[in-house]
Amino acid sequence: MTGREKIQAAFSKEGTDEFPAVLCYEDIYIRDHWRQITKCPWWYGISAEMDKQIVWYKEVTEAIGQDWFYLPASYTKEDRENIHIQEKPDGLFRTDKRTKREDRLYEPKIGGECRHEWNKPQTPDTPEDIDRIFSAGPQTAPENIMKNGRKDLADRLLGGVCADLCPLVHIISPLQSCVSVWGFEGFMLMTNDNPELIKYTCERFADSLANEIREAEILGSEVIWIEECYLDMISPYMFRELNMPYITRLVEMIRSAGMKSVYYHTGDPSGKIEQIISAGADAVSFEESKKNFRIDIEDIADAVRGRCAVLGNLDATTFLPVCTNDELKSEVTRLTAAGRRNKNKFIVSMGSPVTPGTPVEKVRLYCDLVHQIGK
Repeated sequence: MTGREKIQAAFSKEGTDEFPAVLCYEDIYIRDHWRQITKCPWWYGISAEMDKQIVWYKEVTEAIGQDWFYLPASYTKEDRENIHIQEKPDGLFRTDKRTKREDRLYEPKIGGECRHEWNKPQTPDTPEDIDRIFSAGPQTAPENIMKNGRKDLADRLLGGVCADLCPLVHIISPLQSCVSVWGFEGFMLMTNDNPELIKYTCERFADSLANEIREAEILGSEVIWIEECYLDMISPYMFRELNMPYITRLVEMIRSAGMKSVYYHTGDPSGKIEQIISAGADAVSFEESKKNFRIDIEDIADAVRGRCAVLGNLDATTFLPVCTNDELKSEVTRLTAAGRRNKNKFIVSMGSPVTPGTPVEKVRLYCDLVHQIGK
């Protein structure tokens, strides 16, 4: 079975005979391990030249060995004709022939940049304020990606170096997206002080996500990953009232578009597991045990009981970077056994992104062991 076929089978009623192996947030792994998994210069990853994109995708895909990949949209045809990256004695620069603008480029920092959305000086407090925020955003039809060329890279990848892999796209849940409006502190206060405005904002985010889902469908995605952070810090009641209607709506939109959904809830799911399952997503995914909470994959499999697929949460933070090969084999065996308990509806995954200090050989061994043991 190809990687795509394994994942399709994992979502099916019968489950899969061969468990797939995947990384969550592969872009983070690629950023932090670029020099170890490809010979291409780092700026190939942001180049407007599709041939350069294809080269690095090929090398990275072969190096990782997982069964899905993040499906990108490309630059427009007009951008590809006008934007170029040049190496000069004083650095690397991106130039745009239309505007004559020249921007210096810097290699992404390993581990990423620390960005806090703790508080915001001015925050909306009426539905009209929320409407103004959304009206200020870009208003483009998803179908435009077929006309302007943003679909071209996806087509080449799906028809070439990534043809055997399952394509996926990420979106952020409406309630988590509210943090971008109020900041974290303001969001947490607003859930208590003005829940009706939170609901109104979630409605607007859900409407805008309909366009993202449609664009993912046009690109050729088969799976949409729904990310959800921070929400283990609200009560089960608030979780039900402020979050579940919109997650359920997203799941229905994704299913209507002919794609599968993975609902990834970070943090401690205690008191909310049945709500998470009842959203109706095609798969659920959780972090590994950490931050003073425990998530046992066997318990998750017993709770799900084959109602949907489960992504198995290998510990990518404290276990994978330091484990021996034998310990990794034992852990993969444990995860696959849990998958059989969930009626073979299972994808072996990591609970969190791979850390910068994890050797690339360990990540490749993880994928190889899943393919060997998961048959």
